[in-house]
Amino acid sequence: MRIHPTRLTASARLAAVSGWLLALAGWRCAGQPPAGSCVAIGAPHTSNWDFCLMLALALHHRLRLVWLGKHTLFCGPLGWLMMWLGGVAVDRTRTNGLVETAVEAFRAHEQLILVIAPEGTRRRGVRWKTGFWHIADAAGVPVVLGYIDWRNKVVGLGPAMRTSGDLDADLMAIRAFYQPYER
Repeated sequence: MRIHPTRLTASARLAAVSGWLLALAGWRCAGQPPAGSCVAIGAPHTSNWDFCLMLALALHHRLRLVWLGKHTLFCGPLGWLMMWLGGVAVDRTRTNGLVETAVEAFRAHEQLILVIAPEGTRRRGVRWKTGFWHIADAAGVPVVLGYIDWRNKVVGLGPAMRTSGDLDADLMAIRAFYQPYER
């Protein structure tokens, strides 16, 4: 598995079109793009549309993202498209050193935004996976809290927070931020 920044960069025109399409669908973008490298988490992850909204937000802000997805998304005729869009296939059925690989990627690249859905699935009520926290903590980068507010049709980037070294305390603070967006 290799993690490297995507080559996909939105032009000003594509960014404007993305914003226009979001507005046409009744959605708006909120928040400011991250200033540097970070682990961006996206929650709640309850629909396949989350992916489309994440891409629209990234194009609108002209962000070059790398995102993790289950390996089956990369099979078949659209696998190349998923990789071109910044996807990295992860086989969740076995351990694969993902945290170490991601930390090395942050060290190797001046600018890297790694997007992870901490739920790891679209099912409700699952326990969040903590790999995103371990990656951010070991790489010394902040966690940016990306969100989808389905009630108000807002896709946004919340605050950036540094890990404190206390996983449980940080998770409590992060979960408190996402409380209003739970469906």
